[in-house]
This record gives sequence, C-alpha cells and structure tokens, in this order.
Amino acid sequence: MLVLFLSIAAYAQTGKISGTVSDKKTGETLIGVTVKIKGTTKGVSTDVDGKYTLQAMANGKYTLEFSYVGYQTKEVSDVEVKAPAVTNLSVILSEASGQNLGEVVVKASYKQESINTLYAQQKNSALISDGISSEQIKKSPDRNTSDVLKRVSGATIQDNKFVIVRGLSDRYNTATLDNSTLPSTEANKKAFSFDIVPSNLVDKITISKTATPDLPADFAGGAVQIVTKDIPDQNFLSFGVGYGYNSQSTLKDFSATKKNVQNYLGFEDGSKQLAENFPSSEQVAKGTLSSAKNIAALKSLPNDLTVKNRPALPTQNYQLSLGRVKHFESGNTFGALISATYRNAQTINQDVERNFYVYNYTDNQYRFSTNLGGLANFAYSFGKNKISFKNIYNRNYDDTYAERTGIKDGNSLNRFYAYDIMQKSLFKTTLEGDHQIGEGNNKLKWTASYSNIGNNQPNQLKINYTKPLAAQNDPSVLYQANITSLGKDNTRLFSDLNENIYAGDVNYSTPFKLFDASTTFKVGLGSQYRDRNFTARFIGAELITNNADLQTQIRSLPVNQIFSQSLFESGVYRLAEVGGELDSYKANSFTNYGYVMLDQKFGENFRAVYGARVESYNVKVMSISKTYVDDSQVDVLPSVNLTYSLTKKANLRASYYRTLARPEFRELSLSSYYDYELLGNITGNPNLKRSLIDNADIRYEIYPEAGQLFSVSAFYKHFTNAIESYRYDVLSTPDVSFFNTPKAYTYGLEFEGRKNLNFVNESNFFKNTTAYVNLSLIKSKVTNPTDQNYIDKTRPMVGQSPYVINAGLQHSALENKLNFNILYNKIGRRIVQASGINFPSTWENPRDVIDLQVSYKVLKSKGELKLNAGDILNQRSIIYFDYNGDKKYNGSVGNGGDETFSSYRSGTNISLSFNYTF
Repeated sequence: MLVLFLSIAAYAQTGKISGTVSDKKTGETLIGVTVKIKGTTKGVSTDVDGKYTLQAMANGKYTLEFSYVGYQTKEVSDVEVKAPAVTNLSVILSEASGQNLGEVVVKASYKQESINTLYAQQKNSALISDGISSEQIKKSPDRNTSDVLKRVSGATIQDNKFVIVRGLSDRYNTATLDNSTLPSTEANKKAFSFDIVPSNLVDKITISKTATPDLPADFAGGAVQIVTKDIPDQNFLSFGVGYGYNSQSTLKDFSATKKNVQNYLGFEDGSKQLAENFPSSEQVAKGTLSSAKNIAALKSLPNDLTVKNRPALPTQNYQLSLGRVKHFESGNTFGALISATYRNAQTINQDVERNFYVYNYTDNQYRFSTNLGGLANFAYSFGKNKISFKNIYNRNYDDTYAERTGIKDGNSLNRFYAYDIMQKSLFKTTLEGDHQIGEGNNKLKWTASYSNIGNNQPNQLKINYTKPLAAQNDPSVLYQANITSLGKDNTRLFSDLNENIYAGDVNYSTPFKLFDASTTFKVGLGSQYRDRNFTARFIGAELITNNADLQTQIRSLPVNQIFSQSLFESGVYRLAEVGGELDSYKANSFTNYGYVMLDQKFGENFRAVYGARVESYNVKVMSISKTYVDDSQVDVLPSVNLTYSLTKKANLRASYYRTLARPEFRELSLSSYYDYELLGNITGNPNLKRSLIDNADIRYEIYPEAGQLFSVSAFYKHFTNAIESYRYDVLSTPDVSFFNTPKAYTYGLEFEGRKNLNFVNESNFFKNTTAYVNLSLIKSKVTNPTDQNYIDKTRPMVGQSPYVINAGLQHSALENKLNFNILYNKIGRRIVQASGINFPSTWENPRDVIDLQVSYKVLKSKGELKLNAGDILNQRSIIYFDYNGDKKYNGSVGNGGDETFSSYRSGTNISLSFNYTF
C-alpha cells in the first residue's frame, strides 16, 4: 500500500487540462476538434465523446487554441494549471459563415469561456429538463445519487431513495443508467432505489420532463438519466467512513433475533430457507404425509424465534473508490473506476398507530438493515471510437421484528408478533460502443445490457395472541395464540423472485444542412426482454390436539416456545398450507422499438426537435398450469419540442408528446399476500390495460447570470386508462388491488428560481450564497369506474400532490473549503389508497422537512469532513381518513374529526463522515 501511495504522489507533480467541446447552438459534442497549447506543438484531438485531456502540464498559465473544420477557431487565455489538480475547461464553438470561414479567431479568457459554456449548456437542451453536473456534485457534501437528486428542481425524494417528479408517483417516472433502462429494485412496484449509486462516480444527472423519441416511452412525470464516469481525469484512491445517530433509535433498546457475520455483510446463511427435501404443496394438500414425515418437516422449519434486547448501534457507512487512467503514446486512453460501499443501520419505530375499521393497534418495529454495493466501470478510447464496460451491484438485507398490541372488533385484546426477512439484489452490466462513422460528426452508438433482480423472503412469520377485552385486568385469563387454523395473516411466507432482463439498442446520428440551417438526423432501434419467476408458499404448524387443557396450555406458551422441537415430536401439530398455485407466477415481456427524429434549426433563434417512436409490446403472465395474461400492443408515440431564443439569455419552449405507463407483472398477477402494515391483502388484476398519456408543456426561462435561472412552466396531461390502486373494503380484512380509470387528467404550474444573493450586498458573503426554490402547483382528477358503488365518483389521482415545494440556501466560504446547505421540502396531502365502498380514501398529511448539510475540506483539500442533519423537525408521518372533508388532518373522531390510519415518527438523523482522496 505504501508503494501505491508513493507512486500516486510522484505522478501528481504535474497537472492536466481536460474538458468537452460542443456546438454553441445545438449542444452536440464535436469529434476530432484540434486542441493545442498556443506557441507549442503540443496538442490532442477530442474523442468520440467530444472530450480531450492535455496531460503532464507544468504549473503556470496557458492559452489554448481550438480549431475544427467549418467552425470559428477559438483561443482561450489564462488557463491556469495547479498540480496535481485537474483544470476543467469545456468550450463551445460557433459555426463559421461563408464569409469568415477560416478567418475569424474568437478570443476569450478562461473565466469568460467557463461562463459562456455554462450558459450554452443551460440553454441548449432539446427539451424541458433540469440537471446537475459532476462539477456541482463535487461542491456538495452529497454521498449518493438520492442526495444529489434533492437538489434538482421538481424532484422530491421519498424514503431517502425513491424519486417523485412533478408530484407524480413512482409509476409515472423512469430511470436510465448509462443509456440503458434501470430495472425496478422493488418487487411490487416500479421504483428504483437511487441511494445505491455513489455520487463521486456520477458524471451528470438530468431529469427530462418532456419526451423526445430517443427517450424511453414509459413516463409522464420525468425521465431520470444518470451517466457514471468511465475514464477519470486522474488517478485517485479515496476512502470514506461515516457514523450516524438517530434520535429515536441509536443506543435505545433494540429487539432482534440472533445475527451472524453473514447478516452484517448483507446475506442470510440459508438457515431460514425451506429444506431441499421439504414436502411439496401437492403432498401437503393431499394430507397423506406420514406422522414421521410430518414431524420431520415441522422440525426442519426455522423455529428459533428468540428475541434479545441490546442497544441499537450507530449507523455505519464505508466507501472505497479507485480510479485509474492510462494515456498511451498513440493517443489511446484506458480508464477504470471501481467503488465499494457498505452501510448498516438499526432503526426503531415506536408507538406506530395502525387503525382501520375494527382494528386499533400500536406497533413497535425494529429493523436491522445492511446494504452492500459495488460499481466497476472500464473504458478504452482509441481513435474516434470508445468501448465501455459498466457494472453495478447492490444488495439489501432487511430483518424486521415487530410487536403489535391493541383491540380488534371492540371485544378482543391482541398481541401480534411478526418476523420478516427481505433480501434484495440488483446486478446490471452494460457494454456500449461509441464510434465516429466517416468524416464529420456522424455517430454510431450501441449498447447491450443484462440485469438480474432478486427478492427473497424466507420465513416471514406472523402469529397473533388474543384474549377477551372483558378479561383485560384478569391475570388468570391468558393470551391464546391463534394456531388452530391458518390464514395468510398468521402463517409463514416463503417467497422468491428472480428476474432476468436482456436489452440492446443501436443509434445513429448525422448532421447535415437543411434550408441552410444546421440539422441532425437521428434514428435508432432496440429491444428488451424481461423474464420473471416468482414462487410463494404459505406454510404453518396447525395445532390438532383434541385435549382442551393441553390445547390451552400450548396456546398460552410464549412465542419462542410455542413451536419447540419437543412439541413437534409429540405429534400435536400438523403441517398445513394455505393459498394455491395462483400465488406463484411466471411472467415475461418483449418490447421492440424504433424511432426517427430531426433536430432542426430555423434561422438563428428557432429550433425544433420532432419525430416519433414506435413500440411493440407483448406481456404474458401465467400460473403453473394456465396463461391468464397474453396481451400485445403497438403504439405510435409522436413528440415535438420547440425552442425560441428570445435573447441570448432567455428561451421560450413548447412541447407535445405522447407517452405510456404499463402495469407491472405483480399488478397483473393473481398472486395475493397479507401486508401486516396495511392490514389487508394485496392482489393483482389480470385485466389491467396500459395507460396512454398525452402531454403538453410550455415554459419561459431566463438565465440572468451563469449558473442562475428563473423559469415558469405550465403543463397538462391527459390519461387514457390510468392505473390506480384502490381498497375493496366490504370485508373486515380489505383487499388492495388495481383498476383502470376511464378518464383522468392533471395540470399545473411550476416556478423555479436559482440566484446568488449579490444583489443584497456586494460582500463576499452574499456573492457566495445562492438561494433556490421550486414550486409546483398541480391539480388532478380521476373518474372512478362504475363497476362498484365507490364513495368517491371523482377524486385526485393516487399519489398526486397538489403542491410540491423545494427550497434551499447554499453558501461557500474560505475559498470553497467550507460549504453550507439547508434544504426545505413539503408535499401537499395526497391519496395513499383510493376510497372503497364503505370507507373514504386515506390521505398522507403534509410534513415540513428540513435537512442541513455542512462540509469542510481539510489536509490540503484532500480530506473532507461532512455533517448531515436529516429531518430536523421530525414531524409525524400521518395517513388518515378525512371524515369531515375539511382537507386537513384532525385526529379527534369523537368531535367530528378524522381517523388516523397510521402515524409514526422516524426520528432525526445526524451523521458525521470523513472522506480522503490520495
């Protein structure tokens, strides 16, 4: 290790200049631009990504010359190198007219060009979008991509990992990583956990709020595009360590089952899985198991339910990243980026209210979580070509123990115990190539990717003890376990999901002149095949003894003794199974698409990006013996994005585009399971149709200074066959399922501003302070189907917030060594579950969320200390029935108020971390 450090130090005696060269009007990167140090013969050409690197530069100031056929030559002066740092200089070039071709040399300083380039990047997007670059990420204390997304206008993060755009739920957002679609990390909904991508390896993030034909079609809120780095600017080795404190959990009594080393590494050791020779569902259903086989099967189940209390440890975070770049004499470059992350947290949710109909419960939840992640990117750039190989792996291990007490039906006391292990994994590998075809800026890009998703839930066990409410104060009347009959709410679930995704695409673009204006023609083809296998078994031990005294004695045993080996050997239990073949399913889908688009300039100020995308989609869902979903569609999805440059600093944009939203496999399946947090069963609907969405946007944006923005936008979205979740509540245990609404729409306004405060005062304090705010005002309306007598005939869309507020202050001091950020977020009340026949919709109450981040660079800026305080106010998360219809939460039912469905505090999180880069 010492040799490695010394070699890095020796290499770091010289600096580098690197950046990207792009077209001023279109933002397209330019291949083959000559970049020279003026007055020398030293120079390079931009690669297929439009990037260049001048290496082995001694300290000092230089003038760089950028020249390209058909463009005005540009000289940039005062480019300063301070070894071992990399000086970043991105440049924009303007096309040369017929009169000045090859004659005019444009001159600018380093500071001027940096500002001009930032303006061009802000203005040149073909569509309405917001984003953040690697340079901005470097100046923030953000550790992972979900933290970064909090800073992107119009985006809100839920549960510290899921993104919400324009107030629309997960279903209406999509995500790509390195130009290929990201699979959902969740088994039961379309959502990606953005906290698994380290922020220091991100090159840029863009959220597109309108569509072009080359973007995935399945979104209406936003398309989150993450591009990770592949060739680093310089060699580096960095490590980070952090510890966190939660006000409700850390050092408090934490109840949990026994843990081993593998659990701390994110893996289950196999002891919770069904034995390989465990009887099949058919054998259990026939009831023909011999006594010996019945006993052997019961004894093989994971029956150690002992829970111990010990103080919850602080949250732990560790990260190690390595970057390597090798420049060859031929001009070729090889780069590698490798990163590993580890997180462990022990969290407590105490006094969680859960109420509905005949249930009045209080929960205490204890969750042990481990996250293990890895990223490995490799790239080789040669001539006008680049081949990249990018890989990401993430694994989550959650072990949750819950205790529930309360009253059911107004006449019975309940003690409910739940043991729940969930193992989730994601592996994604992508091979991509970028090539210049012929001369000029003709580009061919292709990708091939494979993803694997795993969700394994071994031995989710639920058991309930009851006793009459009338005997509440009678110690002689003991709680009795409900083990004489089985249902999905008091049994063991063993489930396993495995999904493989194969995808590939090829894209070609070529610039040409149309009506004497710059135009780019782009065409592409692609396919994606998904194949999922989901198995589920609901198994339990059913007490069968006819001896009343013995039955009472056994049912009164504590939970860690009631399934003892000796009781199984005595023959008082029978192996039983509920559910059937519909609880397991297989599913696959095959998507093929093609698109054609033109990016066309009309004169100096008007730009149109238009075209169409065609998608062919087939989905099949089947049980063991029957295919019950086999649906195919072909959709033509046109789009047009218009931009008019009113001034050098202002744009007027308008767009129309058609997109779609498809039901997830889980939503189409007939599989049903009991969710003990929702107090109901979750069941799919094989009759669901895909939603078609017609979208229209208009936006005015002005950039008063580089890096600053003011904009106002209006949008409208019309949904055909919108997919909504609802609660079927005619039984005491409700069913949550999904349906298509005949008609739905949403429209809204967005206001966005980012401005430093130098207008308040010319002091450095205000010059280095930036305020930003994004406000969305949204209205939506759904017309419910007429198949049931729903309480609400019309209502807002599920998950749609009427307003979203993101605001913050950023301040830097001490030559950017000290950075301070305070963030504020609030989401308007939104429906969590749509109304049923007997009960109205449940609403999520708004919360004020304030986060604070402070970072300070130490040890010659190679080290950085970060202090984060999350959810400082720690307001309760509340879901409620709005019985009095006043559109605000009032928890006093007896006074004509509302009823709380669930309520809890998650605690304030305070963490301190240190990161050092060699």
